[in-house]
Amino acid sequence: MTEKNFENFVIRPIRENDLDNLIDLAADAGPGLTTLPNDRTFLKQRIVDSLRAFDDKVSKPRGEAYLFVLEDLESKQIVGTSGIISKVGGFEPFYTYHILEEHHQDQSLGVNKTIQYLKLIENHSGPSEIGSLFLKDDYRKFGLGKLLSLCRFLFMSTFPNRFDQHVISELRGVVKEDGKSPFWDSVGQHFFDTDYSRADMFSGLGHKEFIKNLMPKHPIYIPLLPEAVQKVIGEVHDRTRPARALLEKEGFLFSGDVDIFDAGPTFKSDLNQIKTVSQSKTAKIQINQPTNTGKLALVANQSLDFRCQVVKVDDTKDELIINQDTAKNLMLNQGDSARYRIL
Repeated sequence: MTEKNFENFVIRPIRENDLDNLIDLAADAGPGLTTLPNDRTFLKQRIVDSLRAFDDKVSKPRGEAYLFVLEDLESKQIVGTSGIISKVGGFEPFYTYHILEEHHQDQSLGVNKTIQYLKLIENHSGPSEIGSLFLKDDYRKFGLGKLLSLCRFLFMSTFPNRFDQHVISELRGVVKEDGKSPFWDSVGQHFFDTDYSRADMFSGLGHKEFIKNLMPKHPIYIPLLPEAVQKVIGEVHDRTRPARALLEKEGFLFSGDVDIFDAGPTFKSDLNQIKTVSQSKTAKIQINQPTNTGKLALVANQSLDFRCQVVKVDDTKDELIINQDTAKNLMLNQGDSARYRIL
């Protein structure tokens, strides 16, 4: 792949005619990315759900599933995805393990220990969740993962009534190249009698009842698990490390919750404390050529037909100067209002 720059890419909502591209991306993602299983029927429904989510009649979070894509403007192919669930839970409960501690003490033996354990949590009215973040390998070296991740926060800033004031992100846990999960092999398979990939796929397809029926209800004491399994609890997949680092820079913290399948960590933040949300501004668009000293910025229109790019801009107190190509890509005209954050 030849050298690219940010101006060659734009974030937009997914469309019906993106299905074949989305299927290719899901195949590249491999096991462990529950919200993008390699299943045509499921992915087709994800597109339908996303189109509904962007409807202008939505006034508060009811579990809408927004899906954004990163389009290469030269090849017209989508090379990445990111998404938002406006509210987890509802008709399909949100399941997670919460890490808790239990204190044990006996003076006669001189024992004073704190033991960690996993408790299953079933949430029917949860926060907003960001997820479905995936970028093709060939495009990772250009820093486009940052655009894919942060664009969601500009959208949430523009339409805060559509989202909960608390935001979480479930990160993919440790899964080996052969598709096996150390945590699942030590815990889940004993109750579900199936391998990790099948259980993960089944959950990704929206079937949650089997979790309620089969998941162990009693605490799981972490020290009873093999040492190698203990080490992966709360750890992320190698390909997910940049996403975790970016979330931490945005102010997200580990919540103490881990995924019930691969033990990947959940990070959380209040919406208004996310760095891109708190540092974003709005300004009127001035179409001109930014100077050589222009600043790199994340810029988005304020429409439900959302567009977002990383471009060079000049900003003043009231105006944001962008060039004609950027204005076209972001569907902005002279004098329109845009939301941006200097990077």
